[in-house]
Amino acid sequence: MSAKTVYERAPLGALIRYSNGEARPPERHNRKLRAWEHENGTGRLIKKTPAVQRPTYSLPAGFTLHEGNFGSEGVIVLVVNKSYSVDSRLHFEIVEEPQPGAVRVMTSFNGDDELQHLAPDMASAEAWLVEHRYPGARLEVVGEPVDIPLALGEAA
Repeated sequence: MSAKTVYERAPLGALIRYSNGEARPPERHNRKLRAWEHENGTGRLIKKTPAVQRPTYSLPAGFTLHEGNFGSEGVIVLVVNKSYSVDSRLHFEIVEEPQPGAVRVMTSFNGDDELQHLAPDMASAEAWLVEHRYPGARLEVVGEPVDIPLALGEAA
């Protein structure tokens, strides 16, 4: 599916796979493999950003995927997020949607919601929030999935 379809249909917390459609190069081709890994992977949808229209510039709508946290001994040193516009040429696929009853820990900045954590239940979400102390955070329980039909002419 296209990046635009992910922006329109995927709920925050969904696991998204992205790909450039090329085959994975052999391990011995280090540079080609690193370039391929940059355009092929999986991440959790944490943010959707609406289009921006200003007199001097415009930005298309987009979304951000969280690929992982890296560190040691419980200390996160690096957070890897990747942002894509709805114009991206990559192919996207919704691998997994949040389960009904899961709880999203959400924050807002300038009107944009961002997922900070996806917990399996309310007790886990509250425990995570006590440990991580995000000011202004709110908890949202994931409801039953809603089937949104694709726009006419849009292939799945």
